[in-house]
Amino acid sequence: MVKYIVVTGGVVSSIGKGITAASIGRILRSYNLKVSAIKIDPYLNWDSGTLNPYQHGEVFVTHDGMETDLDLGHYERFLDVNLSGYSNITTGKVYMSVINKERKGSYLGSCVQIIPHITDEIKSRIRKISTDNKADIVLVEIGGTVGDIESQPFLEAVRQLRNEEGHNNVMFVHVTYVPYLNAAGEFKTKPTQHSTKELRSTGIIPDMIICRSEKPLSTSLKNKIAHFCDVDSKAVINCPDASSIYEVPLTMDKENVGKYIINRMELGIDECAHDLTEWKTVVDRLKKQDSTVTVGVVGKYVELEDAYISIRESLKHAAAHIGVNVNIEWINAETEINTIRLKNLDSILIPGGFGERGINGKLDAVHYALVNKVPIFGICLGLHSMVIEFARMNGLKDAHSTEFDETTKYPVIDMMEEQKKINDMGGTMRLGSYACKIKKGTIASEAYQSEMVEERHRHRFEVNNEYRELLEEKGLIISGTSPDNFLVETVEIKDHPWFFGCQFHPEFKSRPERAHPIFVSFIQATVDSK
Repeated sequence: MVKYIVVTGGVVSSIGKGITAASIGRILRSYNLKVSAIKIDPYLNWDSGTLNPYQHGEVFVTHDGMETDLDLGHYERFLDVNLSGYSNITTGKVYMSVINKERKGSYLGSCVQIIPHITDEIKSRIRKISTDNKADIVLVEIGGTVGDIESQPFLEAVRQLRNEEGHNNVMFVHVTYVPYLNAAGEFKTKPTQHSTKELRSTGIIPDMIICRSEKPLSTSLKNKIAHFCDVDSKAVINCPDASSIYEVPLTMDKENVGKYIINRMELGIDECAHDLTEWKTVVDRLKKQDSTVTVGVVGKYVELEDAYISIRESLKHAAAHIGVNVNIEWINAETEINTIRLKNLDSILIPGGFGERGINGKLDAVHYALVNKVPIFGICLGLHSMVIEFARMNGLKDAHSTEFDETTKYPVIDMMEEQKKINDMGGTMRLGSYACKIKKGTIASEAYQSEMVEERHRHRFEVNNEYRELLEEKGLIISGTSPDNFLVETVEIKDHPWFFGCQFHPEFKSRPERAHPIFVSFIQATVDSK
């Protein structure tokens, strides 16, 4: 029977519930258990696709085309799995499903209510993941903090889940923050006590409390939390701030998290029969190396690194694979593009995005990279920027994208035909995994070592096929296309250290143990040209 570990949060948001859940999953994976994960977001949005990155961070895209919360990216990287869009449950999805069923008469005239109809829908969605993935353990993270009004139906649903599945098959892990007050010179456990009390008021008694803190907690403090929150002293786990998120599973393993869960959930396996050696090797590789390269990421959400979290982690994975350290310079495309800022970079990366703000700065960054022979990597809108600036520098002076100028004389980037009749914003782009055919003798071919690959997409605009032949005559190499040769997937040029743009988002498939080959090629070119 599948086991469920429900992760809740208290005191403050953004304390790392996602990393905590992913780390628990990584530890359990080391016992050869099959682990899957679910992120519950209590907001009313259907998905994360229309959310501003400043509010919610990166939009992560699953292989089956769902725009989800960034925590699914953590799960995929830590567990080395490909999760489906069903792994992201929102209030919007739950209520829309229930209302659609009511309209079809599925409830046979019943008065539709939060209990049982909404809670039953939530439980059904949770169970679907365990059935589809045939998992031994399903991690269920509930977003926000205990006490949020939006979370109440989900907390009630998981409370019911424990009663229905049995005590040994559902475990609750509560993540809290233990602040250190400099003025008093001590940690304060009261916020954790109140948060746990709030959780207990919903009928949920935590089995484990994970205490986030700036510095390590003493044994006496952990015992105090165990006493006041009524949990086993061995189940109070401290996770102080770490230099890398990938160290967290090792920290938690030292606190015997895996052993406690094995016994608490009666999994019937040897509590010591696990091996995190491979993960420790990854962590060691990710630590700073002797050599450092500086990569400038030119975007418009750079004030919040979470907006580009998969790119940041992919750069780290690739640098560790090669054996160097990567220093990322976050450069605002709207206000910080200048020669002084750019000349200190070893390479440039332009990430995806939407809207006109900052586009001129991205074009200037491409121009600089072309003129000064600086390795440059463009992803999605980054590819568009590279094609536009290449065209402008090769005779098409007013070239642009119709996303920014509908009357441009040379629309080298245009909306995909299939997108032109769509009016809704949410979930209507080209989303998910699509095949890409690679041309031999190119950067893409050398990196992938394959003639066909699959990558994840999230876009509405593409290279305009009406200009493909002209751009190729001027030196643009189309090194990757859709299998039918209709859609441009990757572009390159000769006589440049490394000039590569891709329509897809390779950052979503990079793993700590298996850095994405395109990112590895980029970092290697950065090292070689330094």
